[in-house]
Order: sequence, then C-alpha cells, then structure tokens
Amino acid sequence: MTTFTFWCACVALITMVQGEMFTSLAAMQSTLWAEREIAATINDYIQEEEARLTKLKQLAADMHSHSNQVLKNPEKYLGNPVNAYLLIKGFTIDWDRDVTGEISSLKPDLEERIQHLKESLPSYEDLNGAVVALLRLQDTYKLDTDRIAGGDLQGTPSVSLTADDCFELGRVAYHDLDYYHTSLWMEVALNKLDKEVNKTVHRKDILDYLSFSVYKEGNLNYALTLTEELLTLAPDNTRAQNNKRYYKKMLNDRAIEARKLASQHGETGEETAEEEEIEIKHERKLDEYRNSEEFATYEKLCRGEDTHMYKHRHRLVCRYFTNNMHPLLILCPMRLEEIYLDPYLIFFHQAVSDYEISVIKELATPRLGRATVHNAKTGQLETATYRISKSAWLKDDDDLVISRVNRRIEAATGLNMATAEDLQIANYGLGGHYEPHFDFARKEEKHAFKSLGTGNRIATWLTYMSDVEAGGATVFPYIGVKIFPEKGGAAFWYNLYKNGEGIYNTRHAACPVLVGTKWVSNKWIHERGQEFRRRCGLYPDD
Repeated sequence: MTTFTFWCACVALITMVQGEMFTSLAAMQSTLWAEREIAATINDYIQEEEARLTKLKQLAADMHSHSNQVLKNPEKYLGNPVNAYLLIKGFTIDWDRDVTGEISSLKPDLEERIQHLKESLPSYEDLNGAVVALLRLQDTYKLDTDRIAGGDLQGTPSVSLTADDCFELGRVAYHDLDYYHTSLWMEVALNKLDKEVNKTVHRKDILDYLSFSVYKEGNLNYALTLTEELLTLAPDNTRAQNNKRYYKKMLNDRAIEARKLASQHGETGEETAEEEEIEIKHERKLDEYRNSEEFATYEKLCRGEDTHMYKHRHRLVCRYFTNNMHPLLILCPMRLEEIYLDPYLIFFHQAVSDYEISVIKELATPRLGRATVHNAKTGQLETATYRISKSAWLKDDDDLVISRVNRRIEAATGLNMATAEDLQIANYGLGGHYEPHFDFARKEEKHAFKSLGTGNRIATWLTYMSDVEAGGATVFPYIGVKIFPEKGGAAFWYNLYKNGEGIYNTRHAACPVLVGTKWVSNKWIHERGQEFRRRCGLYPDD
C-alpha cells in the first residue's frame, strides 16, 4: 500500500462518519467502528512498510557485506571468471527482477541518486560479453560444464552456480544462436534444479530452451522427449505443441526412409532406429578458421600441451647479457634465456622492477580503452572480436619511469627507440585474448603503418607486468612455443629478416586468461633509424 492509497482510505472512512452524527446516539456508535477500522488500516500500512524496509535493509546489508569482502582483494575476486559473471548477472538480470521494484518505492531524490550510481554498473552488453568469455574459456581449456558449475576451474576453487545461474548463462548462448553451449548449460541447470530445495528457476523454462536447442543440434528423439515433458508442465504452450507435431512427422519420415534403405540391403532397419533412439550428441560448431590446424594448435598450446619436437633444445642457453658492455648493463646485466633459435626468440628475466610496474599501471589505468588493431586495408585503428583487452599508450615524457624503461629496452636490443611506437599497456580481464596474428605488416598490407612514416615493425618487446594464476600464455603455433607470464619478465623477437621480409614463424597469440588478470606492455620497434644498428642484407639468412 502506497502512502497516497493509505491516506485516501483514511479520508474515505472519516467521510463516512461526517454529517449529522450528533442527532443520534446509535449513529454515533458508527464513529467508534470507523475509528477501529482506521487503526487497522494504519497497522496494515505499517506492517507493509516494515516488511518493505526489512527487505531493503537486507538488500543493503548483503551489498555492503559483499563489497567489503571483495574490496579486500578485488583483483583476485574479479580474476575468477565465474565470480565476474555472477557479479554482472547480479546487476543486470537479478537487479531488474529483485531490486528495481524496491527502488521505485523510495523517495524520488533517493531513487534518482541510486539510478545515477547505477550508470557505472554493468549493462546487458557486459553480461553478454561475460558469458561469451566464459564459454570461450570452457572451449579453449576443455573445461567440463558440471565442474565449472560446481565451482572447479582447473583446480582453482570457485563459487558453485545455482540452477538459475546456469539457466541464464545458457539463455544468453541461445540468443547468440549458440545451441551447443545452450544444451550443455541447460542440462546442468536441470541437474542443479533437481537437487535444490528452494528452486531458483522453473523446470518448464529450462525444458523450453533445452528441447529446441537439442533439436537444432540434430538430437530429434531427445528433443521430442523433452518437449513431451514440457507439455506435461505447460500444456497450453503453443510452440511446444507445434514442435511436438513437427518432431513426430520428421521422425516418421526418417523411419520410412530408413526402412527403404534397409530393404535395399536386405535388412529390417530396426537396429538403426534403435541406435538413433539412444544417441545424444553435442558437437561444437566451428567456422572454417577455428576448424583449422593452426587454431587447434593454438588451443593445445594454451592448455600447456606440447605440439612440436624441437631438435635444437640442447643448444639453448641462459646467460648474463651486457650487449657488448653497454654502459647501462655493465653493473646490472640482463638475465637472458634463449627460447628458440630460428626465429631467434629470447626471454629477459626481471627486466623491469615491481616499482616500475606499479607506476606504469597507475599511469595507464585511467587511460585504458578497448584495444584496437590496424586495419590492413585502411591503416586505421579499429576494435576486433579476435582481440579482447583494454589498452593505453604512454610516452617518454609521461614519467621518468617510462623513459628509463625505454632506455633499458634500447640497451638490451641495440635498436633505436626514437622511431618506435609509444609504450602500449594492455590489460586482459575476463577471458581476454588475442588470436593468432603477425606484428609486422605483410606485403599486401601496404597501408598498415603508413601514417607513422617509420616503416614496418622490425621487432617486438613484450613485458609481462603480472603473474597469471591460470591461462594467459603467449604462444607461437608455427613453432610450438609457449611462454607463460612471469611478472617483470620480457620476451623479444625480430619480426623481419635483414632483407626486410617478414618472419612468418613469429605468428603468435595471447591465450585467454582463465583465472587472474594479465597486464603486459608492448614496445613495437620500427625499421627507420635501425640502418646502422641492424644492417640490411640481400637475403633472409644474411
């Protein structure tokens, strides 16, 4: 009951007893009955308000407790993809279902303040991105759906999902026409629901999505079984009624076709029909590229699998490195580890300090924006679905630390930083990744770095500014190399041969971050200015 309704009721009751009450004692008694009715109405209103305030108190207490707990170590909490999904779901689906109605009953100025604060909360677009990221992790790292829902991410403990959490995850996949993941998560939602005492979602809603998804996967008998169960719970569901008729017709047509084929081979066709009855398959649908050998190798390397035998492994060495007694490295030599010989890929341990990393992250954080890639045709920067991260660019004069790090890179590589790109800082969050790519521009990509006027990217320096609990490796699918993040370490490789041709074996990728957060910085070094630092040759092997 709203305040306005309450006072209207009171006024109505008072009006009933107005008039010429003084003329009759009997009539005066009705005043007493009206008084009691007014008291009852007020008490009802108080009870409703107390219940509403109790609910608001609990809501505020839950939010306060949750934020206090998480803010003790937000990176650790949000670095878990299940936690991140639940947080975003809580401020989208759960908020609209459980909170919006309570907020609308508050004073206008208070409601306005909360709505203003809500502008900084996740949106449904964020929810979709979180689900896609979680499904990407599931595929890349071959995570079992039941184990994720049960709170196990490759041995990393997580929060157990409810049936509703699984249902909503599957529903986002459904609206993206991803029936494979819809089926997986709706089946888990059903299993969870059977074990829940306080049901978090209706069984008929799960069956509605699951039955159609398994049909789209080709599981016709299973789709019919689920649809029949759905109709026992929701007999008026028109779509389910139509689907049932359609599935039965398809099964009948299929049986007739099977008998025809069987009769041609002197068989009854009963065996085939029986096998078809029990077969339930969930098959991941991949586009042409994601069905390629390169992409399969990329995912294997991300999981830490070995894909190539390297016959020169015994020749790889670790050593202190001063780059011909460079003044900056004499007293503090670099700790160099050879990773691969051709292409020459090396790793510098403890290349940057924790203090330098903290300054760089502090400078970059307020500038972070969605990471972009160079469009090969236009030369312009644009966002892409195959690169999910946020990045910022830092110049030499932004801070002495940036200048010092750039000088150290120049000392270690022997290359001129005057024509290099600014230091790019990238932060990979929930499922953040960058699929296989080249850092250099190929011959057909004539406009890739035209606006810079410094030629192609001759080399890459990649610094890891955080450890990653799980996932997040840098992998080279063509040569089977995988480098897992090590805070303070830096990888270096040449992208071009001395004759200017691209080294195609440097094609690499950033694997999705499974648990944790990944910070890196990139220094892309260009051809111009290197004429006397790395002399040209006529042939690739010069």
